[in-house]
Amino acid sequence: MYQLEEETEADWWDVEALYDLCFAPGRTALSSYRLRDGVPKVAELCLTLRDDTGALAAVIRYWPVRVGGARTLLMGPVAVHPVHQGEGLGALLIHESLTEARRLGWGRVLLVGDAPYYRRFGFAKMPDVLMPPPTNPDRVLGLELDVGAWDGVAGEVTRDMPDEALAP
Repeated sequence: MYQLEEETEADWWDVEALYDLCFAPGRTALSSYRLRDGVPKVAELCLTLRDDTGALAAVIRYWPVRVGGARTLLMGPVAVHPVHQGEGLGALLIHESLTEARRLGWGRVLLVGDAPYYRRFGFAKMPDVLMPPPTNPDRVLGLELDVGAWDGVAGEVTRDMPDEALAP
């Protein structure tokens, strides 16, 4: 039994500890983290899953970015505690959050990740989207939440400044 909830300020330490456990040291030096600096996350899409003991089992976060000037969601990171890996919790968070993103009116999603894993959710390589270096271009993936949402959207990925509205 798991409890799915929107991440709160009180979850911050647990979430960061789970990311530290699941990802290599220096994770915050990655280019995707630089796109998040000083930018509020899209709170409605940042989800936690806690097990029946209240321990954090999995988490997903989203931030707004711009691709060639077009507002886009940046998904990730997604993390599942090692004792819960293989239970489908990451997939559950991805499905739930993408459904909510579509409901909220977001048209497109971007991530940096493993194509064979994310392909099952509909993500595909985005050769015309340029993440800041050092990012392997084969790991830059996108998904349309609305048909045609990526049409004509290409170029450099940049921060979405915090003084701009967070609506799609």
